[in-house]
Amino acid sequence: MIAAERPSCLIVTGMPGAGKSTVTRLVAERLPRSARLDGDQISRLVVSGRVGALGEPVDEAARQVGLCNRNLCMLANSFSDAGFTPVIDWVIPDREQLDFFVSLLSTRHVLFVVLAPGIETCQYRNTIRDPRERFDFDGYEVLDADMKRELGDVGWWFDTAALTPDETTDQLIREARHRALVN
Repeated sequence: MIAAERPSCLIVTGMPGAGKSTVTRLVAERLPRSARLDGDQISRLVVSGRVGALGEPVDEAARQVGLCNRNLCMLANSFSDAGFTPVIDWVIPDREQLDFFVSLLSTRHVLFVVLAPGIETCQYRNTIRDPRERFDFDGYEVLDADMKRELGDVGWWFDTAALTPDETTDQLIREARHRALVN
């Protein structure tokens, strides 16, 4: 079970189509007190001058990703201080960004779950999404290789290819505390 004596923050990451949004929504609904923090929504708070994570210019994209990461951590700490378990949905592609989260969430148990159903499953799931929720992305192979190289030894790499969202959620709630702790 995720809840424990020391507050926890659950971070769920993975490639586009891995199931982050669905699973974090279900996890947050099933915990007694929780807040779902969607990195995409936080990044879209920038209205004028917004540059997406993969956009141009690259330095501005990186600056805005850093801003989003800081805001996610501030919100997570705020909700945790108020007695809610933060459940973060965001692509964390490398060790530097994960270390940043862990440093800003240092008074919490950080549970880091990589939903890893495989590239083909992610691509398929992305194509069957509502068109408004699809993410046009052609960098699956590079992102998968980068994440495995940078983060392959951290947290819980959870292969969900054969699981339904409900099965994934149930197992995540049961096992994350023991399999996903990074600090």
